[in-house]
Amino acid sequence: MKNILVVGSTGQIGSELTMKLRREIPQGTVVAGYIPGAEPKGELLESGPSAIADVRDAAGLADIVTRYKIDTIYNLAALLSAVAERKPLLAWDIQMNGLLNILEIAREKGVAVFTPSSIGSFGPETPHVGTPQDTIQRPRSMYGVTKVATELLSDYYFHKYGVDTRSVRFPGLISYTTLPGGGTTDYAVEVYYSAVKGEEFICPIAPGTYMDMMYMPDALRAAVMLMEADPSRLKHRNSFNIASMSFEPEQIFGKIREYIPSLQVRYEVDPVRQAIATSWPDSMDDSCARAEWDWKPSFDMDSMTVDMIKNLRIKLGVK
Repeated sequence: MKNILVVGSTGQIGSELTMKLRREIPQGTVVAGYIPGAEPKGELLESGPSAIADVRDAAGLADIVTRYKIDTIYNLAALLSAVAERKPLLAWDIQMNGLLNILEIAREKGVAVFTPSSIGSFGPETPHVGTPQDTIQRPRSMYGVTKVATELLSDYYFHKYGVDTRSVRFPGLISYTTLPGGGTTDYAVEVYYSAVKGEEFICPIAPGTYMDMMYMPDALRAAVMLMEADPSRLKHRNSFNIASMSFEPEQIFGKIREYIPSLQVRYEVDPVRQAIATSWPDSMDDSCARAEWDWKPSFDMDSMTVDMIKNLRIKLGVK
């Protein structure tokens, strides 16, 4: 990778990934793609070029690719799970019609494409414990449907046209940098904010609901590692299971209380998010990612919690 376009650069993943790529590939150009109303700010704006990059505007995307001699696109444009259930047609438009535009540009211009999938690509018939790399995928949410379609369409463009498509199935992502934006796993971010601020946390997910989670630094590292991996080793492409930790609400609350004993929690289960969470895996088998491109997480629940609390205290000005 040298010249990279990050579509969705101001989102939860994109804002951190753009900065990571700029730090690690200083000899290249990393363009922060955004949509009007979600403009880059601060360091993200000042540290490199930015451009309007709406995945539904094929001509605009093609112009960016040509202007900056882009060789790799990170396509992070998507509505998160709970939002996609409220706006299913918009979710399909962004995540599928947008992807098709990007893949066509990649086919014409020889660009590699990373479009993440998710644990949301699985459904209630999927084995929930140790979910295999290759297994039944019958999600019952629009978010999940678009993720399965993303995997299939990306694979189609690889096998049909030779487009270098790659992706991972992200677990729930936990970060102190960017606020969550409507995902089913967001409770695991929000509770840290409540704990540090000394506020009661209202949990929308029922106790006993296990889901795969990952600390953002590991997720970013996976996204870069896979795109830099030797293609001759890749038996899979779209999409790799990656895993780090699996927990249910009481476990993460208990871990936080080891450092902030005053954390107070009350449950008000959101039926929409709970139905989605119940249909997702409890834990994924990521042995293929480990074998094919040496994936291995660096953070567990304890080290993540220490780092989250330390950085949120700095961010929020709390001692």
